[in-house]
Amino acid sequence: MADTSDGHSQASLNDPRARPRYDMKDVEQEDRFSDTSGVLFEQAMAQTRMAVCLSDPNQPDQPIVFANRAFRRLTGYEEEEILGRNCRFLQGPKTDRKSVAKVREAIESEDVVVVELLNYRKDGTPFWNALHLGPIYDSNGKLLYFFGSQWDVSDVRAARAEERHAREMARELSHRMKNMFSVISGIVNVMGRVRGVETEASEINSRIHALGRAYETTLDEASTGVIDLGPAVRAILEPYTVDEKLKFLGNGAQVPFSAMSLIGLVLHELAANATRFGAWSEGADGQVSLDWQRRDGAVVLTWIETGGPRVDGPPEQKGTGSTIMDRMVAAARGTIERNWKPEGLHAVLTVPVEGDRA
Repeated sequence: MADTSDGHSQASLNDPRARPRYDMKDVEQEDRFSDTSGVLFEQAMAQTRMAVCLSDPNQPDQPIVFANRAFRRLTGYEEEEILGRNCRFLQGPKTDRKSVAKVREAIESEDVVVVELLNYRKDGTPFWNALHLGPIYDSNGKLLYFFGSQWDVSDVRAARAEERHAREMARELSHRMKNMFSVISGIVNVMGRVRGVETEASEINSRIHALGRAYETTLDEASTGVIDLGPAVRAILEPYTVDEKLKFLGNGAQVPFSAMSLIGLVLHELAANATRFGAWSEGADGQVSLDWQRRDGAVVLTWIETGGPRVDGPPEQKGTGSTIMDRMVAAARGTIERNWKPEGLHAVLTVPVEGDRA
């Protein structure tokens, strides 16, 4: 068989199983271990806290030929119980066969793979193993070992499962809340017609819908305890975002989920007031700017109307909406300041929140 210029047979070059993996073994001379640095490397592998093992693919059943101290601690086996055995001895009844097949395929193709396997310690306790497996070649491209590093990710997997469960519960709660708001709205409509108070029923329903929009866009995030205020505010005011009449100036502040009912209701009342009497009223060509920030343990929303009918001062009588707002804000230990300027209403809502996750 004729030799090629680089010393490999033509047959081996045509065989992907025998062909050297230049991406894995082609390193500069200064990157290769001398005898001294090789000893240092072995000592480092022995002492590192990462579980490491080497298996020999040139022996029958690819036995483990090296396992460091961290590997022994992770699995509970002594060195003499590990060396000479195939790594499958860590598998058990609930180890996923598909994941095992990925490892087998990587070994057959001399490839690198990262996979999570359910493995078992010597005492039978299961743990999730994030296995990183890859081939090791000598300077001539000959496969010498397979390198495996193991990382116990059981806690990570448990956290993922809890997060998925929380999200599923949030979606179910979102569905139930939508149904609840729909039922309440239907009851209000029926009672309004029966008692001849359709106008009052319509006002009540508008507030119900505002609360529904506030919760609908935030329930999916409720599992984290905090929500992004920007998307929630936009959803609450979505019915009023016509052309350039509403400008959002807020940043990426986050607020506790529990604060959204108050924020949603106040924004609805301000928007409804702007539609009836202010910047968005009939015949007006006004604009509303809405800003929100986190400041000193509170979220501050600033509502500024311009371009509406001239304002000569506060209304003579406080409306139902203002009364509702004031009572809810007071119950939340917040404040709402209203300044009736000639160009329109300026209102500042301050809601205290715990923590500082701006």
